[in-house]
Amino acid sequence: MEPTSAAAGYERARRLVLAHGWNSTSFQIVNPGIKRWFADDAEAVVGFVNARRMRLVVGAPVCAKEDLAAVSRAFEADTKDARMTACYFGAEARLEDTVAHDGQHSEFLIGAQPVWHPKDWPEIIARNRSLRAQVNRARNKGVTVEEWPVELAANNTQLEELLTAWLASKGLPPLHFMVETDTLARLEHRRIFVAKARDEITGFVVLSPVPNRNGWLFEQFPHRPGAANGTVELMIDTAMRRLAEDGAEYVTLGISPLSTRAKLPEESPPLWLRIMLVWLRRHGRRFYNFDGLDAFKAKLKPTRWEPVYVLVGEPKVRVRTLFAIADAFSGNAPYSLVGGALLKAAATEFRRFRAFVRPKKLNTIR
Repeated sequence: MEPTSAAAGYERARRLVLAHGWNSTSFQIVNPGIKRWFADDAEAVVGFVNARRMRLVVGAPVCAKEDLAAVSRAFEADTKDARMTACYFGAEARLEDTVAHDGQHSEFLIGAQPVWHPKDWPEIIARNRSLRAQVNRARNKGVTVEEWPVELAANNTQLEELLTAWLASKGLPPLHFMVETDTLARLEHRRIFVAKARDEITGFVVLSPVPNRNGWLFEQFPHRPGAANGTVELMIDTAMRRLAEDGAEYVTLGISPLSTRAKLPEESPPLWLRIMLVWLRRHGRRFYNFDGLDAFKAKLKPTRWEPVYVLVGEPKVRVRTLFAIADAFSGNAPYSLVGGALLKAAATEFRRFRAFVRPKKLNTIR
């Protein structure tokens, strides 16, 4: 269970992640809003939020590989004692191999994450003309990127202002759980690369460590609306090259939700869930541009795509699991999130209609 002091719990969780973090999202359990469960008889921590009588876990338990099965059982037993169900969101191959086929868990593929070895990055840029052009376009516009020390970036008002402007441009309420945007207050052990154009900060990327894979997760890359084309690509290019110099061996840009670029699990999810996931892939762009995010990551030519799962501590996936996930990401305000998305979709459709009709009006007047 969590230590009595919140600060003590945070420090203990951070120490465990730095010792045992393997899942790409493992460091996110130190983010604000995450509850933490600690094993009594192992060096292990599980980060989660509560939603609809489920514990939504950030990825997987953080522990030594040999302890993973026992820690998962202990956490799920504690969860059942609390009359709740465990659900691991963003689980990767190690946990999937451990628990998915024991008859007590169900699973479905939620997306895929692209992976690179940083030492391969210069060759990827050299072979990819369009990607190289984007990087050069930003440079030609006077954009420069440099790594900032944590002391300079933490709670920096200029970065916070840019982050606020970027979030406002999305037209949706901020998301929570595994996409918590408030990372500038907790940058210890993270890295941050900042883009400038004519002394104005135009973007930044925050990287979180994946210690047991000698790697890094690009956790977020906000950029100012109207920033020069290629700004994000230049920030990624600069960070990749620095990571290669430092000997990193693993880099991911995180999950592309609903991506089909990874191999499906051996056991198919129930028909209703397959239909719902197909519908979300086709129509979810009205709420969030999943395809655009997936295409952006793909154009960076990853070495491979790793499957990312939802693993549930019960034999069948139920509808309530999806509602619980929606609750977690919306901060227990799913209707506000969906309502905002619908308003954004309606505004987009209105702009398209107006653009379609306006030329016809001009032709009629003439």
